[in-house]
Amino acid sequence: MARAPLLQLSDISLTFGGNPVFDGLNLTVQEGDRLALVGRNGSGKSTLMKVMAGLVEPDAGQVITPAGIHVGYMEQDPDLSAFATLGDFARASLGDDQGYRVEMAAEGLKFDPDRAVTTASGGERRRAALARLLAEAPELMLLDEPTNHLDIEAIGWLEEQLSTTRAGFVLISHDRAFLRALTRATLWIDRGAVRRQDRGFEHFEDWRETIWAAEDEARHKLDRKIKAEAKWAVEGISARRKRNQGRVRALVALREERAGQIRRQGTAAMEMDAGQQSGKRVIDAKGISKAFGERVILRPFDLRVLRGDRVAFVGPNGAGKTTLIKMLTAELPPDTGEVKHGTNLDIAVFDQARSAIDESISLWDALAGDPAMRVSGRADQVMVRGQPRHVVAYLKDFLFDEAQARAPVGSLSGGEKARLLLARIMARPSNLLVLDEPTNDLDVETLDLLQDILGDYDGTVLLVSHDRDFIDRVATTTVAMEGDGRATIYPGGWSDYRRQRPETVAVAEPSRPAAPKPAASEPKPAAPRNGLSFTEKKRLEALPGIIERLEAEIGKLTEFLAQPDLFQTQPAKFAKASEGLTERQAALEAAEEEWLDLAGREQG
Repeated sequence: MARAPLLQLSDISLTFGGNPVFDGLNLTVQEGDRLALVGRNGSGKSTLMKVMAGLVEPDAGQVITPAGIHVGYMEQDPDLSAFATLGDFARASLGDDQGYRVEMAAEGLKFDPDRAVTTASGGERRRAALARLLAEAPELMLLDEPTNHLDIEAIGWLEEQLSTTRAGFVLISHDRAFLRALTRATLWIDRGAVRRQDRGFEHFEDWRETIWAAEDEARHKLDRKIKAEAKWAVEGISARRKRNQGRVRALVALREERAGQIRRQGTAAMEMDAGQQSGKRVIDAKGISKAFGERVILRPFDLRVLRGDRVAFVGPNGAGKTTLIKMLTAELPPDTGEVKHGTNLDIAVFDQARSAIDESISLWDALAGDPAMRVSGRADQVMVRGQPRHVVAYLKDFLFDEAQARAPVGSLSGGEKARLLLARIMARPSNLLVLDEPTNDLDVETLDLLQDILGDYDGTVLLVSHDRDFIDRVATTTVAMEGDGRATIYPGGWSDYRRQRPETVAVAEPSRPAAPKPAASEPKPAAPRNGLSFTEKKRLEALPGIIERLEAEIGKLTEFLAQPDLFQTQPAKFAKASEGLTERQAALEAAEEEWLDLAGREQG
């Protein structure tokens, strides 16, 4: 006998300010569903989730939850005012014998349950809300950007919890790796409609492009039909006025159909200008260290950053990633050692706290009031890469409409604030770009565009991120802040770092007080021996995929370098591609040798 769904939305309609968000929406969430909820920023993802949770009342339709089914929702901005500590809030709905669940979640998510609510940061409050949801163990979990404010280790812990839960869940996230690992079906909100595909997020982009291609073909056919009918009307209507009024009415209907089609929102028109070229050596740090009191942030550390490098900094929250970057950019002096900058440096900073923008001012003033963008004598103009642009026109490049131009920055969503800050940074030339958590709140399409822009950027990039997929796509070098002031340099991105790091380092391995992961309890492998450890078996399984990826990257780089006159016309890109090819060829050789060794030992 089929079981009742966990949640059913029937003929839901919702309107905000005259604009329909949803109209006639029908949606069912079944037991065991693991759904990715995706869509552009502002498409209504969070609103739909609040409708599911019963926090937003639709204008029409029904939200049906069977008796005995508990739907849990992770609040973005939880109200903790009635509680003394984060733990009091997280345990509020639990029995006395269930408090241990909060303690386990607090350890995995890295927050102190005894911290006073009055001194807790926004990120700590969100982690407490997530711990509360996990501890309550509802039959259906609604998770809106749960990985924001989590470091990679905590993301790994959460990923493990959700992969083993028996509950159903609906998940909004910008973290591709997280979505790929966890989801089995995808809900896509696009122009007020919600489509479902019973395949995980890994297949979303191919599905989206197929649908868009079919739409474009249908629109093209409709346009041709309207053009043919309009030509007939102009040339022959006077001779057939009485007999063909029906055909004229059909033409009017066709035009109304075409006008009623909702155009897809384009991508932000983001561009970067590297301006004047910096010296070949951008940053040269020797023996730098930092401590605050007895707490050691960084032990003596050397790093040389060359023009065109993309350096990612990874590690747990509080390990010192942002502090290290501030020392490298001369914003903060080191306790020991020295940092030398190359010539002609022009630095632009994307701040994870978005502190560069006053939330009380309007979007217009955030741009036109910026001294670096101001056009003398023109209050409605901003300077964009050396050319004056109207404020509203430039805002539209970043997907803001005219009505938003005079709205306060504080009214924007997290993703919109990120786009506004990118608009300011990208308006002026820079050759050293510092990106501190740029991926938070950005939708998949904007992340794709940002990745492409960084790929074409002729300057140098320093990147702090917990987004494993983004690091893999962008970074050429990874600096791992591994605790106790240790920082280690690895070539490549996140996956390359994970492959190369010593087995004793467990930067991103989930940990729990009970039932620890086998990898965490394995002793460090001794000299080669017959048989494989748990970690080595996992490594052997992963190597074919790594080898395939490296071979594909080598093929693309080889094809790129084969372009005629590339060295003469684009010497910087030629040099960068050549270095990347050499690195990947070496990595491929090492991966193949490692596979041969492990496969041979597995066979005894």
